[in-house]
Amino acid sequence: MQIEYAKVSALGDRKDNQDRAAVVVAEDAALMMVFDGMGGHSDGAKAAETGMKSVQDSFMSTALPIFDPQGFLYTALSKAHDDVVTLGADVAVDFRPRATCAVCLIQENGSYWGHIGDSRIYHLREGQMLTRSRDHSHVEVLIQEGAISEEEALDHPMRNFVECCIGGDAPVPDMSITRFKPLKPGDVLLACSDGLWSGITDDEIADMATRPNASLAENLKVLSVKALNRNAPYSDNTTGTALRWIGE
Repeated sequence: MQIEYAKVSALGDRKDNQDRAAVVVAEDAALMMVFDGMGGHSDGAKAAETGMKSVQDSFMSTALPIFDPQGFLYTALSKAHDDVVTLGADVAVDFRPRATCAVCLIQENGSYWGHIGDSRIYHLREGQMLTRSRDHSHVEVLIQEGAISEEEALDHPMRNFVECCIGGDAPVPDMSITRFKPLKPGDVLLACSDGLWSGITDDEIADMATRPNASLAENLKVLSVKALNRNAPYSDNTTGTALRWIGE
């Protein structure tokens, strides 16, 4: 695979950074991961760290390219959930460690996505957004029902309320796993926490993440700085991983 990739994670206006992110690259596949520890619960950072390590270990122990990508994502995210649940086994249910996550598997000229909560994945091409993941949140339900617009959702009072996450209760949470999404040379995939996409339109994200004549790392930094400035003085941890597909 010929790819370019980058990662950014900024503290924002918070006391600690509970986000975790990584891009794991092998000869025949790559894995983008973002885990956002939920600050209203104990050990959000530990939940994010544990979840990410669990998925990374699953990826590294699987033959590549992965034969059943959708099955892999479901199994890996389920195991990550179980591992985070174990962290809070001795804690009252309302205070157990939790995290949202977005995981993108890239192989064989395409990608497969899995996410839980409001961490997102975007597919961008030449300054345009082709598609993005849809949050597991109350606000996303309102958007899909036509009750509010995408723009109104940016500052909706319930925009931070997620309906599922890893950790907490033992049953496996709802998750969204996509089919194969083909990639063309120059396409950019972005996985990010809500601190990065919050307050910024999808068009702005597509424009900044795919700026020509700039490295992917530079584009990702520009995007994170814009998010931090726009959300100040209440900006969240701002984290993203990006990958540009060049070709096989």
